[in-house]
Amino acid sequence: MHIQTPGPGLYDELFDENNKVRPHCRMLEQWLEKSDENLIAEKRREANVLFQRLGITFNVYGEEQGADRLIPFDLIPRVISASDWHKLQAGLRQRVNALNKFLFDIYHDFDIVKAGVISAEQVFANPQYQPGMQALKLPRNLYCHIAGIDLIRHSDGDFYVLEDNLRCPSGVSYMLENRRMMMRLFPELFAHSPVAPIDHYPNLLGETLRAASLKPDPTVVVLTPGRFNSAYFEHAFLARQMGVELVEGADLFVHQNKVFMKTTVGPQQVDVIYRRIDDDFLDPLAGNPQSMLGVPGLYSAYRTGNVVLTNAMGTGVADDKSIYPYVPDMIRFYLDEEPILKNVPTWQCRKPKDLQYVLDHLDELVVKEAQGAGGYGMLIGPKASQKEIAQFRSLLKARPDDYIAQPTLSLSTCPTFVDEGVAPRHLDLRPFVLSGKKIQMVPGGLTRVALKQGSLVVNSSQGGGTKDTWVLEDDL
Repeated sequence: MHIQTPGPGLYDELFDENNKVRPHCRMLEQWLEKSDENLIAEKRREANVLFQRLGITFNVYGEEQGADRLIPFDLIPRVISASDWHKLQAGLRQRVNALNKFLFDIYHDFDIVKAGVISAEQVFANPQYQPGMQALKLPRNLYCHIAGIDLIRHSDGDFYVLEDNLRCPSGVSYMLENRRMMMRLFPELFAHSPVAPIDHYPNLLGETLRAASLKPDPTVVVLTPGRFNSAYFEHAFLARQMGVELVEGADLFVHQNKVFMKTTVGPQQVDVIYRRIDDDFLDPLAGNPQSMLGVPGLYSAYRTGNVVLTNAMGTGVADDKSIYPYVPDMIRFYLDEEPILKNVPTWQCRKPKDLQYVLDHLDELVVKEAQGAGGYGMLIGPKASQKEIAQFRSLLKARPDDYIAQPTLSLSTCPTFVDEGVAPRHLDLRPFVLSGKKIQMVPGGLTRVALKQGSLVVNSSQGGGTKDTWVLEDDL
């Protein structure tokens, strides 16, 4: 099978700058070379049928009035060397540790604000900041129990953190199902490759959620908005894998500041809620009064300490894109360490000098909404039309505080099955970091791939696909 080599100036996960196969990818390249194209095509069809039966779909807004469709799954895995993962793992632990300390600080002592590292306005005027969380004591002082950290590898070969997802990060079910699918379709690959396992993630997640409570044997539930949510498959999948109840808001009620679950044998007190609902919709008495998704009185029970929410309310302030540039400073401030993982250089449009630079270089930069997600509300300058650039220019002038800008990075590429054969496509990586009694993660994460040639947008909501992520247990 012919594999197209990458273009110049890009970092490719399979080929080096001389188009030679990287040592830790030799077994993958040998498999691709001897694979029959017809057999692979049949395996791709089989994977689509199996994913459809499992209900692994995603809502792509704007297509067919938001109809669910399959997330495209690519059969060629992304391989990460043991040495690369060792550095990534250390950097992720460091980053999430600092972010949790930042969240505790901005709701308690405000040391980082008093020290002038970050302005009071950027913290306390942030729409995700929850004043009601101030001085609230949480078990182990943890706010973010489950984090999804988006990474890219630049043309220089280094990994950069693109953004931190600390509210309700999604995608881990696809990571797990991608591995199961690869093991089902190509068991012989795993027999001869030292690929680190990831199937223990549900056990680690369950352990993390139980550790969120100080009770010896807490009752844990997964709170979902319901089956019309685009990530409902994941909510149901994780509840099933952990052996806990999947509930909607109507399944819970609050009595005397305690949360109970309705069961066939009577009410059962709930101690930990792994919530997949945004802050504003959790309790119509404290947030959006129109919310039908939450539980009336939940916020009061939470503040009383009778139930734990994972992740905590108010974590969104730490993954706001206008706060992102300060994470390296958080690491230095709270841990007295130098950051292991790099940030992408960022211009904050709230600053007049940064805004002027961005306006002068819109055709070169990526502009994002500070509160944006899912690949929406962003401008990729080098690929934008003059009309799109003009529209963003007007938005930036009208609401500069709502935007940040970054250079257009060269996301690394990986061979991917596309209509024209096997060709390089851009990708990122979202490892999932769990914070409980200790910080844990399974090797790898969810690799998302942009299926359109030249596209840098990997989000599933924008039509991107996924790959299995292989972390080798030792470098070959």
